[in-house]
Amino acid sequence: MGRRREPRKEIQVPVRIFGTDSSGQVFSAKAVTVNVSQQGIELSGVECRLNLDETIGLTYGKNRVHFRVKWVGQPGTPKAGHVGLLNLSPEKPLWDFPLPPALPDNYLLQFAEQRKHPRFKCQNSVEIHTQAGASFWATIADLSVGGCYIEMAIPLQPGNKVRVGIWIAETKVWADCEVAYSTPGCGVGLRFIRISESDLERLRQFLAPLTPFAKTPTSSNKL
Repeated sequence: MGRRREPRKEIQVPVRIFGTDSSGQVFSAKAVTVNVSQQGIELSGVECRLNLDETIGLTYGKNRVHFRVKWVGQPGTPKAGHVGLLNLSPEKPLWDFPLPPALPDNYLLQFAEQRKHPRFKCQNSVEIHTQAGASFWATIADLSVGGCYIEMAIPLQPGNKVRVGIWIAETKVWADCEVAYSTPGCGVGLRFIRISESDLERLRQFLAPLTPFAKTPTSSNKL
């Protein structure tokens, strides 16, 4: 499962989404589920352009729930027209089919125990440049002085090198990175391999007032 918080049910059912797109226009459109969990959903067939972290509505039958946009598939990739959504009211009824119960993600727990630096939850935008020349935008889910986890549908293979620009306030911190691990359809973990001292200090200052959400073990060679 990797970074997934809970198991997902692979199922295709029609839904309708509505809200405001990235150009500020109100939309209401049909889409189809790819997989569903207690707290999230992946949709396909989404033609409108959506901003990350935008809140949109989704209806299934007579039920309606609001979701936050967590990732958007990039044009020209297998995930084009796909979006990942986080349920903002998971306690409300929505589906008329059973979902697998939420279970601990043992892979994630094992990985967290190997980390070298404390991680901090954040939602910073990040610009990613691959060695092949492709560039795209995504959102960081957690960040440390040694690396970050980026929510993105586009798969990057472990060992690949990328350059990232992390937005902090009105400027970017740049780092050369290596893909430490990848969870297809969810995101990638990046390890910083080169970052200037000035950018590293800006990163430390940004993280200083935040509260880490994972303990820092003494023996580690991870992010």
